[in-house]
Amino acid sequence: MELLTAAAAPLQQAVEQASSNPIVAIVAFLLMLGLLVVVHELGHFLTAIWMGIKVEEFGVGFPPRAMVLFERNGVKYTLNWLPIGGFVRFAGHEGAEDNIYSGGSGTLAAAPPLRKIAVMVAGPLMNLLLAMLIFAVLFFFMGVPTPTGRQLIGEVFDATPAAVAGFQAGDELVSLDGRPAIDATVIGDVGRNNLGQSVEAVVLRDDREVTLIVTPGPWTSPSGAQIESGFGFSYGQDIEMVEAGPIQAAWTGVTHSLDLLGRMLNALAGLPGAIFGIISSTPSPDGEPIGPVGIARATGEVIQQPGGFIAFWNLTAVLSLNLFLLNLLPIPALDGSHIVFSVIELLRGGKKVPPEKEALVHAIGFVALMGLMLLITVNDVMNAIRGNPILGGS
Repeated sequence: MELLTAAAAPLQQAVEQASSNPIVAIVAFLLMLGLLVVVHELGHFLTAIWMGIKVEEFGVGFPPRAMVLFERNGVKYTLNWLPIGGFVRFAGHEGAEDNIYSGGSGTLAAAPPLRKIAVMVAGPLMNLLLAMLIFAVLFFFMGVPTPTGRQLIGEVFDATPAAVAGFQAGDELVSLDGRPAIDATVIGDVGRNNLGQSVEAVVLRDDREVTLIVTPGPWTSPSGAQIESGFGFSYGQDIEMVEAGPIQAAWTGVTHSLDLLGRMLNALAGLPGAIFGIISSTPSPDGEPIGPVGIARATGEVIQQPGGFIAFWNLTAVLSLNLFLLNLLPIPALDGSHIVFSVIELLRGGKKVPPEKEALVHAIGFVALMGLMLLITVNDVMNAIRGNPILGGS
């Protein structure tokens, strides 16, 4: 383990030294996107082959085609000019893997509903497995994050009660209003229950305890959202990395991925408000959704941070989980919508929804999805022009 970590150190150092170059950020983003999409499509591809469903092409990148790498068992493996992922072309049509309206024996459209569901689920499932694998490898080499029972102040925002009271980034919050700060809920409770009233906070700074007097009240987040009560600092559990063996690292990779998925599901509830915040003058307290431009900027930001090599892979795993979840949602044109139509076919005893009606649903959904992506992309570009960071505290 020590030998492999030492061998990776020069690579990480090189990445961090070159990360200020925007070309490096773009290349890193394309590598990340390519990995996520190719792994996703590989799930569709391998499952289709296993199920006896004909596949004509597995492409790395998007057309136009650059070259055919090789051909095996009737499947062309191609390299394409647009380096933004990959695709699977099923037999019987000219579109990519999302077009399942082709007839004939052995095609996806002719397959029983359960087989179609298996093929569609396999893509997102590969993204889930990729995230678990990345986290497991990170935990094996870096150690398993273990809470120490202390709350660590991450950032103190300007013109907030915390800034006035003298909190500093890196302070360890020992107690608040006489209550031990071993649980994050203590901070929220004290902020809400003592609005406008001074309370005593004890922090550990440079190995000595410092007592501060803070008055919870309203403050403005960096995104512009008005917070009714609180202190104005970001915080989280103080974590120490504990060395772990391969089994523990693998298991922690699984549990950590499932925990993040739970948080993503909770965040979905705030998505309508976040989208409304883009088109209104009232920022959403949950932050704004980001598209490809925002993800590219986030990639550039993480590789410029200390430990950017590790942060890059952490972001890759998080985005892989995001792809797993979003693709399973019943949104027209995504895997989840195809799964829904296959379930309907299964419940109707194998009777398909008329292809033209299903195609219409997917077409309308695709247009709506592209419209939303355009809105988010415009917002990403405006944030880039204004210089607003993607990875800020809140």
